[in-house]
Amino acid sequence: MISVNERTARFLNPVARVRREIVTPEGVPLQVELADYGERLGAFLLDFVFLILTNILLYLALIFVGGWAVDRRVMFTIALFLGFLIRNLYFVYFELSWRGVTPGKRIVGLRVIDRRGGPLLQNAVIARNIMRELEAFLPLGALLSIGGTGSVLWERLALALWLLLFALLPFFNRDRMRGGDLLAGTMVIAMPKRRLLADLVEVTASAEFTERQLRAYGVFELQILEELLRRPDSRETMRLRQEVCERVCRKIEWPDPVPPRETLDFLRRFYTAERGFLEREQLYGRRHEDKNSTVGR
Repeated sequence: MISVNERTARFLNPVARVRREIVTPEGVPLQVELADYGERLGAFLLDFVFLILTNILLYLALIFVGGWAVDRRVMFTIALFLGFLIRNLYFVYFELSWRGVTPGKRIVGLRVIDRRGGPLLQNAVIARNIMRELEAFLPLGALLSIGGTGSVLWERLALALWLLLFALLPFFNRDRMRGGDLLAGTMVIAMPKRRLLADLVEVTASAEFTERQLRAYGVFELQILEELLRRPDSRETMRLRQEVCERVCRKIEWPDPVPPRETLDFLRRFYTAERGFLEREQLYGRRHEDKNSTVGR
């Protein structure tokens, strides 16, 4: 049955996104919204513009350093090689250090996550970005470099077909995944633009948690905690709350054990403090999308 909050959200946002449910390692089901095709294209184009600007600056720096003493073809080859390294390091670095977000994705409001609900692993980030070379950059470079007629025409057609197939791949799977996502086990979601629901927040936010403890989590993990707090009371829900509470305590180095009868109260107090902290950070322009792992890991 659809909850009152869900019906309200749909009324306020009738053009609803496609949603998927993922289950976190703690067993908490979490609803995520898939990124639209236009959003993914827009984020990629923004990143591509940043890369072009970086390569132009790099080429100008090479000209300034090397002058005209070095053959232009040699300098151009060096620039292409460095551009290849920068292109790959750009995506890998930002998705690892910003936890699934590049500058383009941050502007548009997208994020890469593990589609099984776990933490975004380093090998998954590397795999999905190396695959981009095979999907787009290498065949596009080959397509632009070959010339002539005859048999070369078939090479052009084959490369164009290769590019077209991978470009259309997100349209032919339910989670809108490109080749790199299929290989790495990832998916791209839209980060929520609505404020987190307020009915779980106490009237007065607790000051018992330090800033260092509150920085251990971000918006994405707070959503997971919210989903858990909204679950109907049952023996399974109580078990999950206890497990998550223990992991949160370990993560934030909480000094005292939380008795089972106080688990729900503790999680609500932590949710209140964390939500207030994140909203203050966002007010000052410092947005925490997530932490380095899932809730309580």
